[in-house]
Amino acid sequence: MTGVNVSEASPTEGRPLTGQTLEVNGVRVLELSPEGPRIRDASELLSLAWEHEATLVAIPAVRLGEDFFKLATGVAGELAQKFVNYRMRLAILGDISAHVAHSKALHGFVYESNRGASLWFVADREALVARLS
Repeated sequence: MTGVNVSEASPTEGRPLTGQTLEVNGVRVLELSPEGPRIRDASELLSLAWEHEATLVAIPAVRLGEDFFKLATGVAGELAQKFVNYRMRLAILGDISAHVAHSKALHGFVYESNRGASLWFVADREALVARLS
């Protein structure tokens, strides 16, 4: 992959978040590992991103709870809003087609998010790299 450099992003002591940083055409991405606890709060993610000087955080969809994909719970909106407030971009990596198939609201949310620059839903790292290229 042209324009991509990868390095480990070790969490600070006691933090359950692990991942790696990618440099993609001048964008520093913090990509979380698919293994680990469910993501419940944006604060830890933002803190880890700032520690690694990332401007985009990539979260595997498997790290998000079912409530994230049920828009009525407000979990997705809250997470996205916090990232927008702090001017940090967010990408959700993975196949969410089963969730989208069961919700017109989620389908619309994903469609509109992917048209913007703050929140993207992409299939995998390669799709994210292509989007950033």
